[in-house]
Amino acid sequence: MVNFLIFGPPGSGKGTQSVRLAEKFNLAHLSTGDMLRAEIAAGTELGKRMSSIMSKGELVPDEVVIEMIAARIDGTKGKDGFLFDGFPRTVDQTVALEKMLNKRKMKIDSMLVLDVDHDELVKRLIGRAELSGRPDDKDPAVIENRIDVYKEKTEPIIEYCRKKGIYKPINGMGSIEDIFVRLSDYMKKFL
Repeated sequence: MVNFLIFGPPGSGKGTQSVRLAEKFNLAHLSTGDMLRAEIAAGTELGKRMSSIMSKGELVPDEVVIEMIAARIDGTKGKDGFLFDGFPRTVDQTVALEKMLNKRKMKIDSMLVLDVDHDELVKRLIGRAELSGRPDDKDPAVIENRIDVYKEKTEPIIEYCRKKGIYKPINGMGSIEDIFVRLSDYMKKFL
């Protein structure tokens, strides 16, 4: 099993790339945002707990997210590994994820970080708002805040992974295909 974390600020294209990479390399794509929404939509006990927390504008506790990811990992068969998209978001979550993976004789093999210029991020998010109608992508103040939160929360994870020798920056500029080729070329080394 090979496990990758994919990171990048809002608008970097990590969601788009994750879906393609997971398919190409037979990895299970674990998007915690998608998983949370699915649990809530399915009305599971976990989903009800999370909905109650999220409706107050609070973050779902780390142990609940780890529990959800562990259940998904344990229920996944026939894949060559996992691609974590949008998680972990803090160093504490990274440590909790590592502990959970270690119990399953697994580890984080690499943290891929898409580097994209600030102006390009804003342009992509505004373009995404026009295509998908996502209201959080329309407001420049909201966009700037999301980018700032990413920098504040993620830079410590990048440093943590750099010290472990698993951090890999990837040029996130150019076409979707160009970025996909760069990511694929790097990931081939593990598979």
